[in-house]
Amino acid sequence: MIKTLNFIARFAVLGLAVAFIAVFFRPDLLPALDQPPPAKAVDSYADAVNLAAPSVVSIYTRTLISQPMSSAFSDPLFRRLTQDRTITRPSRGLGSGVIVSSDGLILTTLHVIEGVDNIVVALWDGRVAEASVVGADPATDLAVLQIALNDLPAARLKPSRAPRTGDVVLAIGNAFGLSHTVTMGIISATGRGQLNLASLEDFIQTDAAINAGNSGGALINPRGEVVGINSASLGQTVGAQGISFAIPAPLARQTMEQIVEYGQVRRGWMGIDLMDLPFALEHDGQRITGARISRVDPAGPAWRAGLRSGDVITQTDDQSVGSARELMLRIAQTPPGDRMELVVMRGGQLYTTAVSLLQQPPLPDT
Repeated sequence: MIKTLNFIARFAVLGLAVAFIAVFFRPDLLPALDQPPPAKAVDSYADAVNLAAPSVVSIYTRTLISQPMSSAFSDPLFRRLTQDRTITRPSRGLGSGVIVSSDGLILTTLHVIEGVDNIVVALWDGRVAEASVVGADPATDLAVLQIALNDLPAARLKPSRAPRTGDVVLAIGNAFGLSHTVTMGIISATGRGQLNLASLEDFIQTDAAINAGNSGGALINPRGEVVGINSASLGQTVGAQGISFAIPAPLARQTMEQIVEYGQVRRGWMGIDLMDLPFALEHDGQRITGARISRVDPAGPAWRAGLRSGDVITQTDDQSVGSARELMLRIAQTPPGDRMELVVMRGGQLYTTAVSLLQQPPLPDT
C-alpha cells in the first residue's frame, strides 16, 4: 500500500512540475481570469415589440384637391372648351402615430396631417376612429390628435436611460400602408441639426429603416420604451442608405404637454439669430466655446439688453454653450418671462448681462 502511494505521489509531483514549466514559458495557456464572461446573445426583441406596438396607430388622410378640367385632356379643342371649369379629386396619404394617453391623445408628425381634410386612425386591435387635431407645433414638426375612444394602451414616453450612439433601436410604423411594420438598427448619432427639416432640430439619427408611412411612429429601445418619434429619412434618390431621423421623446413629450395645456407651445424668444463659431476662441489662456450672434431683432429683448451682432454668448445661467443649435434649444425651452443670465464676449473681453425672454412669435407661413 505504501509503495502504491509513493508511486502515485511521484507522478503527481512530476505532473505539477511539467505544468509549472509549461506555464512559465507559455503564460498565454492560463485562462483569462480578469475577463468578464461573454455577453448573453439576444435572439429576439419580441417582448419589446409586443409592449410598444399596441400604442402605435396607422394614420390615413384624405384631401380634396381642385384642378383645371382642361388638364385632363390632351386635345386642344377639349382643353379650350373646359378651360374655365375645375374638377375635384381626392388625394390620400398615410402615416403613423403614438397613443400617449388612455383617453385618446395621439402624437404624430405635423407633415403627416398638415392641410388634410379627413384623418382616420386604425388601431392595433382592429378598431378604426376619426381623429381631430388638438394642436400642432411647426417648429418641431409635431402634432397632437384626439380620438373618441377610451382605455387605450399608452406608450412609455419616459425612457429609463438617455439614448446613446450604438444603442439598438426598433422603428414601428405604417410603412407603405403595411401597419405595424418593425425595422431594426442602431442609433448612429444624437443631437443632429442643420437638416432643414424643422426650425428646432435635435434629431436622433438611426439606420433603422424609416420608410414612407413610418413618420409619426415609434422608435423604441429593447425595453419597449419610446425614445423618439420617427420623422424623416434621406432617400436613395440622394444616394443615402440607412440615414433616418427621429424626434427625441423628451422634446416630443414637452411639446405635446404644452399643446394640450395651452393650445400652443410656450417657447422663450430672445430675438437673435445664431451661428457656430468658425474657430476656437481663447480668453486668459483658456479655450472659449459659444455661439456667435449673426443678427439682433431691434424689437426683441436681446437688443434692449445691449446684445449686438458679432457678440459671442459663452454661458447661460452658469452653463457653457457648445454650439448654436444647443443655445437655440436652451432658449426655446425656457418659459417666456424668465430671465436668462448670459456671459458674453465682445472685443476679446467677457461681460455679463441678463435678458427677459418673451413668447416666441409664430413662424411665418412658407
